[in-house]
Amino acid sequence: MPHIPSTSDLSHTASRAPVGVTEAYEGNSFSIKALIVFGSGLSMYNALELIILAFMIFSHYHSLYFWSFLISSLGIIPYSLGFLFKSLGILRTVRSSARWGSLVLITIGWCAMVTGQSLVLWSRLHLIVSGERGQKILLYTKWMIITNAIILHTSTIVVEFGSFGSIDVACFATAYDIVEKIQMTGFFLQEVTLSSIYIIETLKILRGSLRRSTRALMHQLLLINVIVIIMDIGLLGMEYASQFLLQAITKGVLYSIKLKLELAILSRLVKFVRGNSAEFVEMRQ
Repeated sequence: MPHIPSTSDLSHTASRAPVGVTEAYEGNSFSIKALIVFGSGLSMYNALELIILAFMIFSHYHSLYFWSFLISSLGIIPYSLGFLFKSLGILRTVRSSARWGSLVLITIGWCAMVTGQSLVLWSRLHLIVSGERGQKILLYTKWMIITNAIILHTSTIVVEFGSFGSIDVACFATAYDIVEKIQMTGFFLQEVTLSSIYIIETLKILRGSLRRSTRALMHQLLLINVIVIIMDIGLLGMEYASQFLLQAITKGVLYSIKLKLELAILSRLVKFVRGNSAEFVEMRQ
């Protein structure tokens, strides 16, 4: 009969951060293995759905929004596959050196998924900010995303691959535990910054409009950005609690949910801005 883990069992398993970086889950709990498979499968299912919807909904494929949305959605698949292979030791059973394959998949997927999500938020920012102030916001946030991508992705990849190597592995694993928290905090602050801009600008529009349709749309936009922040807080909380396994299982799922929320609001926001451009500019001044 499979062992059903208690909360303390799962917490202990998930909190071994250095081991979580380099080794597969070696416990006997069927429930934890099932959770790994379910989380990875759900993430990939959502990603495939998002990719199909992107080609069905978008009429043009040359915008930054489309490509950042597509890349972020595609990134969920290798990330989830790599996590599944690593956690269950699937590639290791074929060949010991094949475990590097899972790390490569995780890394490629993680970079595309995380920075892609921020670019999705940034690429529709021009719909809600305008004028000289809006141009400055777009410029500063663009360089924030570029700088964070270079610094945080690079530093994390170095210690991550070092943890998989054979030279001073313990030192790299300890460094990874520190760098992982730093990069999670950095990307958290980045998404909070972008979402906060939407929240602030949305509140300005709500104060200046009496139209029921406008207020309903802005309430939805406000709610979506609050939900995004809450999900990011949840991921960051699991990271600082050293719940590596839980954080890795839920990350792909939550990022796919955030992209689904994007699709839910984008088309209505674009129609609103195009159909009410004069009123929209007036309300933001």
